[in-house]
Amino acid sequence: MLYAVKYTGPFGYLKPWTAVRDGETYSQQFLTPSVIEGMRQKLGVAQILRHRLSYDTLSQQQEVVHARAFKEEKRTGRILGRDRGILLRNVLLNPVLHLAFSTREDAERAARQHLCLCRNEDLVLPTGPIQELSQEGFEALDGFELHFTEDGTSEGSFLVGFNRFTGNAPMYGQLSITGRAVRYLPQS
Repeated sequence: MLYAVKYTGPFGYLKPWTAVRDGETYSQQFLTPSVIEGMRQKLGVAQILRHRLSYDTLSQQQEVVHARAFKEEKRTGRILGRDRGILLRNVLLNPVLHLAFSTREDAERAARQHLCLCRNEDLVLPTGPIQELSQEGFEALDGFELHFTEDGTSEGSFLVGFNRFTGNAPMYGQLSITGRAVRYLPQS
């Protein structure tokens, strides 16, 4: 038996680890092992067993970023400011995140707290009652889920980044997509 908590929010952006300096970046559609570990620590629960993420569509947004270094006028030494750039980010609209726990106590604790998908402004809030689901019931939920693997040798697994909680060890996983993970895609 799994105890699932549903979280919703207006938007979310999960930055791919490969997109550090990309001018246009699509939000990642799954949570990595280090993101799940960060959520587990924030919620104060023993373990997050499963997760499922879906959303309405992607929205392209511009974001102004500033360079780290300040520009200085060499002749006078006066600080002139910082260079600016514009990034295009494709964010998830109306993300729905389901987290599954092994105990009702962990689910109740999680259902009283908010989460941030990756950035502080990507807030999702718990909605609805705690759902008691079987493994098959959780499998029927729409969405993207990364099944974590130990290495990249399994068929279909790929590198998803480096885990900051385990000394930057490589993280691997296999992506599964169930049902209508993107709700506003036209039906075929």
